[in-house]
Amino acid sequence: MPIDPAIALGAELPAEDFAWSASDVLLYHLALGAGAAPTDPRELRYTIEDALQVLPTFAVVAQTVHRFEPPVVEYPGVSIDLAKVLHGTQRVDVHRPLPTDGKARATARVKGIYDKGSAAVIETETVVTDLDGAPIWTNTSSIFARGEGGFGGDRGPSGPPPPPERAPDAVIVTPTVAQQALWYRLLGDRNPLHSHPDFAASAGFPRPILHGLCTYGMVCKAVVDAELDGDVSRVGGYGVRFAGIVFPGETLRTSVWREGERLVLVTTVDERDDAPALSGAELVVR
Repeated sequence: MPIDPAIALGAELPAEDFAWSASDVLLYHLALGAGAAPTDPRELRYTIEDALQVLPTFAVVAQTVHRFEPPVVEYPGVSIDLAKVLHGTQRVDVHRPLPTDGKARATARVKGIYDKGSAAVIETETVVTDLDGAPIWTNTSSIFARGEGGFGGDRGPSGPPPPPERAPDAVIVTPTVAQQALWYRLLGDRNPLHSHPDFAASAGFPRPILHGLCTYGMVCKAVVDAELDGDVSRVGGYGVRFAGIVFPGETLRTSVWREGERLVLVTTVDERDDAPALSGAELVVR
């Protein structure tokens, strides 16, 4: 059985120590499109070592940036074919600004398993500390496994609330480029869904799709630059629901509603009649 909730729910994975460098941070920022204006001082904060700042979304790749094999979905009680998997949600809560280089320890557990009928949702939480045990960030994510539901489990929480019923306070347009996924895969996610046309076709897509986490990071950077004057230290948390796919080369349109210490976000795709990309998104401002 691919999913055994009795074994999987609450299971803890072995702690993993890892490290990253300023070069890894620079590669991450470039993979998101940073530096398109290569002499802009605001962009240079992402693209050269002088006064380098780290987007908080780097937290989602810091642990895997040096891996070169396609990922596997293997936890205690869980074994799922990669072609069935889509990213469901992603959130990072930042306990302090991310350093440009460091060593850390990650401890992960299976936080929830939900039966959606035609699919299963598996939620994991990863707490990352420095080697002295002081927290740096917490990642919470879920995957959507097509065809793995029907095991009689809890359906889980309902979808996110809709955005405010008023015009957005700002709209941010972010282009992607045709090779975006080929850049982003260098950060460790070698899932062929994002690079091999035949594999993408076998998963039901007309061509390779952009990594959800690439869209996630690109939107965070765009919002930080437009709404927070490019100051990454003002981000306390950032979470999204992946509502649809993005093809490399498409244009992202992010609507922003300012709600106190939160920015509520919805991202759509221009080229496909505002097809949803990210929904239920929020960025918590310090």
